[in-house]
Amino acid sequence: MKEVTIFTDGACSGNPGKGGYGVILSYNGAKKELSQGFECTTNNRMELLAALSGLEALKEPCKVKLWSDSKYLIDSVNKNWIASWQKNGWKNSKKEPVKNRELFERLIELMNVHEVEFCWVKGHDGHPENERCDFLATSAASGDNLEIDTGYVQS
Repeated sequence: MKEVTIFTDGACSGNPGKGGYGVILSYNGAKKELSQGFECTTNNRMELLAALSGLEALKEPCKVKLWSDSKYLIDSVNKNWIASWQKNGWKNSKKEPVKNRELFERLIELMNVHEVEFCWVKGHDGHPENERCDFLATSAASGDNLEIDTGYVQS
């Protein structure tokens, strides 16, 4: 299995507001960057979409070390929140519907394809790849070609 490192970050100007994500895929010394901006979304959705975009870019099953500064993303996997949500009919501990369910379902599918280790990195702390992902995400959010986040529903 190929070993790939993915760095991700999401950004949102306002929450909800214009948002974007940035991703760096690194394999065998080669790097690829991905980013996209959206008209109206949330920071958590952008953090999840960053991870999804990185994993979906892989053309075959890989062993992945995925780095994010999002506790929401990292804890949802590492603290088994996703498994609890599924077991409880996609309800959180307050018995409310889990937000971003469709993104978590996509993440589960990708975790069944790839062997993914989720790792947390402190944001805005000088980590080169995290800083670059932040730049990609904020640049995408302030760009001209913003997409519509069709999964975002304002509450």
